Amino acid sequence: MKPIVYFTKVIEPESLIKLYEKIGVQLPGKVAVKLHSGEVGNQNFLRPEFMKPMIDHVNGTVVECNTAYEGERNTTEKHWKTMKKHGWSELCTVDIMDEDGQIALPVKGGKRIQQNYVGDHIDRYDSMLVLSHFKGHPMGGFGGALKNISIGIASAYGKAYIHGAGEADKIWSGDHDAFLEAMADADRSIVDHFQGKIVYINVMKNMSVDCDCCAVAEDPKIADIGVLASLDPVALDQACVDLVYASDDPGKADLIKRIESRNGVHTIEAAAELGIGSREYELVNVD
Repeated sequence: MKPIVYFTKVIEPESLIKLYEKIGVQLPGKVAVKLHSGEVGNQNFLRPEFMKPMIDHVNGTVVECNTAYEGERNTTEKHWKTMKKHGWSELCTVDIMDEDGQIALPVKGGKRIQQNYVGDHIDRYDSMLVLSHFKGHPMGGFGGALKNISIGIASAYGKAYIHGAGEADKIWSGDHDAFLEAMADADRSIVDHFQGKIVYINVMKNMSVDCDCCAVAEDPKIADIGVLASLDPVALDQACVDLVYASDDPGKADLIKRIESRNGVHTIEAAAELGIGSREYELVNVD
């Protein structure tokens, strides 16, 4: 059977809860909620007020890891200040997972990397809710669920390691497709670590060609599309890409150009080849 991707055009906090309930899986134990805290100066990231009802619904802890580039989130001290500035730590319980160090997760059958360096606090959690803001990305072409659990969960060093496809010193100079495949490898390790106890939700709103990691980001040109949820991150990201192409909004050309110029779909291809999920899916509309 094809994996189901639930979809609604209604972009409200309650929509996330509705789709989560449609999936019919109750995440067990202590739940990590992986989202993007937003670089200081970015105008497009999804605010904690929007995410909080869903986070509270699973009694979750917001988790992030430090970045590998200059900015206001590349050290734990600065990241905590950003969490407060953006309201995350004021409204939610927050954990910067690589604050105390990192661990290496094995990658089974990895194309480019055989281990994935993640914040060691990952072992505090029994399951994960992945709340992704679907949008463009300067390097990946787009950012969705697959990027959120690869680069997003990697430690600061782990981010450089993935970017360099196993050579952290080549963070900005490595082979591009190798980087995309390394992201898929990292995805494999996270899926295996949680043994399927992950639910993925993508929000197609404020879809700039730039990531929420950009302090200076372009304003979105494509109209908002909706909220999607699935147990399959490959199907979920593929469905989002398909909805961008199917949009009747002329602003889609901007985002499509970014995705194609970075060969963004290759991450989905590589993840499917690793058995993380399926590019074929059933889209189920939820009123």
